[in-house]
Amino acid sequence: MLKLNRRKALLLMGGATAATSLARPSFAASDSKKIKVGALRFTSHSASFVAFERGYFADAGLDVEFKFFQAAQPMAVAIASGDIDYAVTAVSGGLISLAQKGAIKIIGGALSEEAGIDGQKILASNAAFDAGLTAPSKLEGKSYAVTQSGSSFHYMGSKIAAAEGVSVKFKPLQKVGAIIGAMKSGQVDAWSIVPHIAKGLGGAGAVKIIGDVADYIPDYQVTTVFTSSNNAANEKAQTGAFIEAFSQGASDFNAAMVDKSQDESARDAMVELIHKYVYADRPLEKAAKSIINGSMRINQGASLNATSIADQLAWFQSEGLVDQSITLETLIDGSYVKVT
Repeated sequence: MLKLNRRKALLLMGGATAATSLARPSFAASDSKKIKVGALRFTSHSASFVAFERGYFADAGLDVEFKFFQAAQPMAVAIASGDIDYAVTAVSGGLISLAQKGAIKIIGGALSEEAGIDGQKILASNAAFDAGLTAPSKLEGKSYAVTQSGSSFHYMGSKIAAAEGVSVKFKPLQKVGAIIGAMKSGQVDAWSIVPHIAKGLGGAGAVKIIGDVADYIPDYQVTTVFTSSNNAANEKAQTGAFIEAFSQGASDFNAAMVDKSQDESARDAMVELIHKYVYADRPLEKAAKSIINGSMRINQGASLNATSIADQLAWFQSEGLVDQSITLETLIDGSYVKVT
């Protein structure tokens, strides 16, 4: 399998299944293996945080160290170069191109849009809203923030614009923090983002919420679990152990924050746990509302919605951002989770 250094991975990014729940290989705790896991400081990454804090990774024989990022594509580079072992992030053009080169594989699903659960929001800057951007149908000619060309933000913005029959100007700003600043100052007109950020900004009066991503991309598989092709093919026990622990974390998160099948004390305990990683610079009492507002479904058992991944791949190909020859089999290793 191809192993890339960081420089080669970055260069490659410039170029353009069905399964049932499977028995996972055993991985004894006595074989404890140190691994690095990539994450964003988002509520949507909570499955990993819960698995770490509640000892599920340790019980699975994994000694986890987190490495935090501010955008999706750098995580794909880090997986390909061996800087990290596993990550949860959105599908990007860079990730797809690296999969084509045999460097990485999607092995599961994470965050997903689901009917009846408040999801990602479409935002307008206050300046743009005051100038008439009061609904997605009024995006014509407006600037739309993305981290990079070929990011999930680019995909969402394009799908929204196409559905409304309008044209937008995408503005790459590299990092989520930079986009937030640009939205607040009116340097960019629109953006779409997970609810813990969107509702926090909207509630503070920093932006206006003008729509829901789910209205334009139903059942969107927002983020995926992925790893190197080498780990997927040759480290099956370790990879299966990671998925198992991650799934336990997701199950706890969903029960406390999404399904609300537990009492309020369980939710409060979960919020306190997540606060160690998300909005940690704020007092808990101020961060709690944003964390609760960001509680979207994390796929049970890390199951993967391949129909959504296929739609995303088709869009990247239609935009000329990835090679036309790439197939779902190139991108996905469906041997670890249920794939629908």
